[in-house]
Amino acid sequence: QVHLVESGGGLVQPGGSLRLSCGASGRTRSITAMGWYRQAPGKERELVADLTNGGRTKYADSVKGRFTISRDNARNSVYLQMNGLRFEDTAVYPCHADIEYGPVENVVKTEVWGQGTLVTVSS
Repeated sequence: QVHLVESGGGLVQPGGSLRLSCGASGRTRSITAMGWYRQAPGKERELVADLTNGGRTKYADSVKGRFTISRDNARNSVYLQMNGLRFEDTAVYPCHADIEYGPVENVVKTEVWGQGTLVTVSS
């Protein structure tokens, strides 16, 4: 019921910047949080940044001070501004959303993933 589509990835030189975008469609009012993960070659997927509906943020230690997550007023999109990019930031960056469905007595909690957008940092 919720579909996520990312954009904004690409090839950038070290020290450069990119802005990732993720648009949500479908039952967007069921979204409780949105964020960004990444999976680098040969490494496990990790949380990059997360933003709840209440405005609470989380960042990976490796990106604090360099990346900024934000959402639009309708809460249908989430963005990741990436500055000071490094070689180790190279990864596929999927968008993620926490979803809640159903009545109070039987709430279903699930999650939705986008397919990811590739960020390559190279000179």
